[in-house]
Amino acid sequence: MHEQIHALLAYLHTERKLSPSTVGAYRNDLLQFAEFLRSRPGFDDDAGLIAASIDRERIVRYLFYLRDRGYSSASMARKTAALRALFRYLRRIGDIKTDPTVSLGLPDATMALSRTARDTDLLALFAYCENRQTPEGMRDHAMLRLLRATGMRVGEFVGLDVSDVDFSSRRVRVIGRGHRARTLPLDAATLASVELYLQQARPLLTRYVVHQTALVVNRRGQRLTRYGFWSIMKSLARDAGLPSTLTPTTLRLSFASHQLGEGLGLEELRRLLGHASITTTQVYTRLAARQPSTRAVRPVA
Repeated sequence: MHEQIHALLAYLHTERKLSPSTVGAYRNDLLQFAEFLRSRPGFDDDAGLIAASIDRERIVRYLFYLRDRGYSSASMARKTAALRALFRYLRRIGDIKTDPTVSLGLPDATMALSRTARDTDLLALFAYCENRQTPEGMRDHAMLRLLRATGMRVGEFVGLDVSDVDFSSRRVRVIGRGHRARTLPLDAATLASVELYLQQARPLLTRYVVHQTALVVNRRGQRLTRYGFWSIMKSLARDAGLPSTLTPTTLRLSFASHQLGEGLGLEELRRLLGHASITTTQVYTRLAARQPSTRAVRPVA
């Protein structure tokens, strides 16, 4: 995809005669988009996945990613314009058949909150992991419970070290965006699953790795990556016969929806979710309003 971006930049410079500063801004914005795609599960630019594989949903997710990181409306408008320019150019030269940015506007944050994870699906997923009496099964059970109990982002979750879990205070320390630290409470069932993993599974997974500090590791004893986690959860949902829509994102949304349903204040929810702005957190109130059954939800035992 980088070649297509550079082709557009050359076109803007030589044929459209845009100023160097404008071309430079397009370059920065489009390379940021390419880096976002490269870091997402299921996108491997090196394997030849090109612009034709980028649909509207991927672009909308990118815009929500920018919004969640606190970009201003003006910055997002500029980045959206850069995307429109790229895909119009690719459509004109025949690299793509349809332009996914047609009629694309700045995101309405409620669009991203289309569904949460159902408790019945979570219970089935937890039971499936718990019945797998293997190191990986114990790890998967612990990490899914931990994610559901805290609403952490996947990037925050895979960055946890063993020392971040405090069993005495029943809390976990999380380093969020902007290197902001917060501590989150843990319920007894989640703590029990983490303790079982640490005692019986993790030592086997890390037996060939000296001084590993990561809380969650892969089968080689290395720190689990975001892509690794997404891959594992996708496989677990498939093997357990559960919807493919059961993702880390739906776990986070389910956590937020449950907290709102239990009457938690918006400012406290903002702190738990690690949002820099209360504006981002306010999106979840719209989610709760659209799902009347939220208040009937109880913590997954």
